[in-house]
Formats: sequence, C-alpha cells, structure tokens
Amino acid sequence: MLSLKQALVDNDSILLQADADSWQEAVRVAVSPLVKSGAVDAGYAQAIIDSTEHYGPYYVLMPGMAMPHARPEDGVNRDAFSLVTLKEPVTFSDGKAVSVLVTLAATSAEIHTGVAIPQIVAVFEMPDVIARLGAMGDVAEVLAMIDDADVTQYVTEKG
Repeated sequence: MLSLKQALVDNDSILLQADADSWQEAVRVAVSPLVKSGAVDAGYAQAIIDSTEHYGPYYVLMPGMAMPHARPEDGVNRDAFSLVTLKEPVTFSDGKAVSVLVTLAATSAEIHTGVAIPQIVAVFEMPDVIARLGAMGDVAEVLAMIDDADVTQYVTEKG
C-alpha cells in the first residue's frame, strides 16, 4: 500500500516555508520534489495548471489546503506524494487561500480514491493542522504529526 509518510521520505518531498508568488508557482514548487525524485515527469506541474485553468481549483479540499494532482497519463511514473508549506498563502481563482499543498501522483484512480484520499483526510482532520504545519520548520516534526494521524479508520487493506 502507498503510505503517505513513506512516500514523503522515499521521495525526499517535504518542503517547509517555501516561497510562491502565485498559485501557479505554488503548484510548480509543490511538484518539484516529485520531478527531482523521478516520480513524475517535468510536464506534470503544467498539466495541473492547465487542468486548474480549465476546471477551476477542484483540489482545494479545505480552507488553507490543496491537493494538486493531474491524471496518471499526464506524467506519473509511480505513486507518490509531496507536502509543501508556504511562507505566505497563495489565492486561487475562486478566492480561496492555500498555504499547504499535498501533491498527489497516482498511477490509477484506485490509488487516488482508495489509498491517497483516506490518508490525507486522516491527517487533515487533526485539530489546527494547517496552523501546526505552517509553524513547523523541521521535516521530522511533519513526519511525527503524520504518525499521530489515525489512518486505520479510513484505509482498508485489500489482501
């Protein structure tokens, strides 16, 4: 099973206190660790941006948090996540401000809905999660917080 924490460690894909002047730049910054690790092709960020411009910011899941992603055929090489916090929030076309981006690279819809979303829900339903993440300056703190999330209530292993 794709583990949020393990994918972040394996891809070295946690960036804290990053700078971005626009939502487009925030998407590029959020995707960059996954390009560097080879999980996605260089065009994946542009695919997300193009999709956002066409459909709107469908991946803003809650105040302050977005899960940018595109389709598997848009350059996903393997299942992976990145987690990026921004020094200053960026505002999307619908007026929603976001300061935490969890980029998803999924090779299939099943990974997206059955594995990725449940783990993200478990982490992001924790109290004050956006403020807590925004205050963190150390990757180990983020990983410890993910450990504290109870994903078992959402993720069902298929054996």
